[in-house]
Amino acid sequence: MNGLQQSPSKCLDNFQSVFKISRKTFEYICSLVKDDMMTKSAHFVFTNGKPLSLCEQVAVALRRLGSGESLVTIGDSFGLNHSTVSQVTWRFVESMEEKGIHHLRWPSTEMEMNAIKSKFEKIRGLPNCCGVIDATHITMCLPASEPSCNVWLDHKKNHSMVLQAIVDPDMKFRDIVTGWPGKMEDWLIFESSNFNKLCEKGERLNGSKLQLSGESEIREYIIGDSGYPLLPYLVVPYEGKELSEPKAQFNKQHLATRVVAQRALTRLKEMWRIIHGMMWRPDKHRLPRIILVCCVLHNIVIDLNDEVQDELSLSHDHDSGYHQLVCGAVDEKGVALRDSLSHYLTGKLSS
Repeated sequence: MNGLQQSPSKCLDNFQSVFKISRKTFEYICSLVKDDMMTKSAHFVFTNGKPLSLCEQVAVALRRLGSGESLVTIGDSFGLNHSTVSQVTWRFVESMEEKGIHHLRWPSTEMEMNAIKSKFEKIRGLPNCCGVIDATHITMCLPASEPSCNVWLDHKKNHSMVLQAIVDPDMKFRDIVTGWPGKMEDWLIFESSNFNKLCEKGERLNGSKLQLSGESEIREYIIGDSGYPLLPYLVVPYEGKELSEPKAQFNKQHLATRVVAQRALTRLKEMWRIIHGMMWRPDKHRLPRIILVCCVLHNIVIDLNDEVQDELSLSHDHDSGYHQLVCGAVDEKGVALRDSLSHYLTGKLSS
């Protein structure tokens, strides 16, 4: 096949349908990785000997990450050897890990955090909320002969790796953890995370408190589903069938706010389809870095106000077939915080 016949440049003509991002976003991504992609020693060429330009390399990598198609399929469609597709994609991933990581970070100023809290409060009234935590499984097809095969077997009998993310009201990822096997419970992954350790040391979720009437106050916190423990800085729903009206109402508002994380993870998998469905024998050392870069790209699309993303569906079934495991662990300060929130919301409803 002639490399020019269906070169990545040709894809740039029907741009948005192929890459699911605007040309502006594509050019910005090219600018981030330009130095790394063009100055290192490797010299990537089409099967006809023509060298790949920067745009063509980025197009190949985005096609691989965005379509989830095999190396051979992408290589054939572009006139490239499948090993070239693999090398170009990996060079792109390595570069984006470093050059794009500023798009995935915890808010660094009070002003930025206040904007997040304000947007969360506008959803369903939760005050001083700083994020929603959720997790999803990236499923893999592994050979049965692989020695570590059973390590990755989860309770659904799939081989999988977990991505745990804290999401803001704009569906941006603010903190992620990945690399753990799919059988690890959500609460154990959170417990071992750097984010949790910073919270325990008082170095995260330590900003301004909301003063209520009397001596009561509401600190900064994140929310999650029942797969997480109730902590002084992590609020989960009330458990039980016969809940009082205020508690049932709190759970409704809590759930409606959590939807942003479910939608973010769904959109991530819909847009970057390499991590959607069953991955064919991935390198488990490289996979966490590929997941991270997909999260960075997800955030870049939001940061650049890319309208193409608005055409994607807003479903929130990112983890089909996986049922909720209940953690049940409770911290007394968490109980007090949740009750204060419930009381505050009940007052707002009745006022």
